[in-house]
Amino acid sequence: MSAPSVHVTGIGLALPGVTRAADLLRAAPGADAVSPAERIGRKGLRYKDRATQLALAAARDALREARLITEESESCALGASTAVVASSNLGNLDTVCRTAAEIAEQSVDGISPMGLPNASSNVVASSVAIRFALRGPNLMLCNGVTSGLDAVRWGASLIASGRAARTVVIGVETRNEVTDALTGHAGRDVLDGAVAVVLERAEDARRRGVVPLAELGAYTRGGSVAECVAALLPDDTGADVWFTPQGFDAELPVPATHGLARHDLSRNIGHASGALGVAQCAAAVGGFAGNDLGVALLTNGDDGSDAVAGLVLRAVRDAA
Repeated sequence: MSAPSVHVTGIGLALPGVTRAADLLRAAPGADAVSPAERIGRKGLRYKDRATQLALAAARDALREARLITEESESCALGASTAVVASSNLGNLDTVCRTAAEIAEQSVDGISPMGLPNASSNVVASSVAIRFALRGPNLMLCNGVTSGLDAVRWGASLIASGRAARTVVIGVETRNEVTDALTGHAGRDVLDGAVAVVLERAEDARRRGVVPLAELGAYTRGGSVAECVAALLPDDTGADVWFTPQGFDAELPVPATHGLARHDLSRNIGHASGALGVAQCAAAVGGFAGNDLGVALLTNGDDGSDAVAGLVLRAVRDAA
């Protein structure tokens, strides 16, 4: 028995200079920072770190587009079967470092019990689940350059295994003095934002009157970009656009990539780390809309990374 087909049914964006998924292909680093309080209101944001606030804003919009919550109520009626998978490599690094410094200076007696939960690596995923009453599995990935696409894969796997009926997948990163100092990115364009996508079976979405936006295809991990791409496009054809790893411009010994249109999304939104794969999914959906593009190849990581992850995303043309 084949695994159920998993589709994207909602997209939420909390990115500078971006209001629609299609804008991801035209955005330029340097736009004004997103204000989560202006987007979703101040209620519930006090004591939340910036990564969590951005994730909440993106998740809310994705859940609304998928018709899982309404403008009147943020509580998801199908929350018992809805999972959350978040990806971030740097999201709460500032909180962790600040907390460690405070403990060193004042001991644990100087730590605020309201702010301490933000030092947990799972704070983004758990906060999204609590706010929107999502009681399915809850996971946080901090998996380096492949983390975003890995999160999408984990979200789809939870659905395919029957652990959840749908998954909210979030990619979020923030920029601040701590992340600049520890990553060496000072003076460079770095993402300060979040992207969320809702994944579920097409039949479940259509039962609620929601038209799927894209279908997830094959996913793989490999030791090189060429290995990964060759595994996803074994017939040397089949993709209309390639969302490349950050800064990757090499030619591959894979005929399917010769002449293939490329997009390095980091040039549009900045160094995205663990949010890149989720942002690529959203950008691909934006490219499908009103376009003849039917298949997108998404890749994270390069030959100098621990691994390379790849995913195929297909447009959904029938609205039946």
